[in-house]
Amino acid sequence: MSVYIDKVIEMIDLSQNLPLNQIIYDGLRTAIITGVIPMGERINEKYYAESLNVSRTPVREALRRIQDEEIVEYIPNYGIVVSTFDVEDVKEIYQIRTALDILAATNAMKLMTEEKAIKMETLLDKTDEAQRNHDVEGVIEMSKEFNTMIYEFAEMPRLESIQNRLRDYLMRFRDISLTADKRRERALAEHRLIFRCLKNGDVEQMRLVIAEHLMLSEEFILLELERQTKK
Repeated sequence: MSVYIDKVIEMIDLSQNLPLNQIIYDGLRTAIITGVIPMGERINEKYYAESLNVSRTPVREALRRIQDEEIVEYIPNYGIVVSTFDVEDVKEIYQIRTALDILAATNAMKLMTEEKAIKMETLLDKTDEAQRNHDVEGVIEMSKEFNTMIYEFAEMPRLESIQNRLRDYLMRFRDISLTADKRRERALAEHRLIFRCLKNGDVEQMRLVIAEHLMLSEEFILLELERQTKK
């Protein structure tokens, strides 16, 4: 815990003008889904309260909310731990995500306008520039923005809400996959192909590209999961 606790405390910015339990919830949740707090790690309510110099109540409330999202789980006689994934979990989530992404992109294609196409292409150009400048963090952020943009263009808010929850489950792995140079370069090329399909109205090709894009991402994540399990 001492390896990452300072980073977690740094992520919980108590200076914000928000309710204390909301601040702690936001910070802890981000620390978990970005992998700062590792999978399977116990979250000691008392220790975090003391480290933050707050009572245990807001920490307990924050953990209860995170537990409702199944990002952490309660183990009897042990406490709250960060939920872990196995191979079947990842496969199931990717199967769902593939269906959702294809649905969102299909609807976004139907509603595509010249203005939307320009906005998306501008984002991809900026992402390519960040890649050339070896700005890995910038590439990761703009890649997330590209995925979000497709769901926004689809104008299906309930679908977007479902996808956001799945995205949180896989965020810790997705960021790792885009940190790898070869996978990041390939992913950007795939994003460009998806955009061309959206712009040209090529629905069948788009479905194939999205399916392959997510299949390659899934394979990378499964390899990373295997690597972490062997630690």
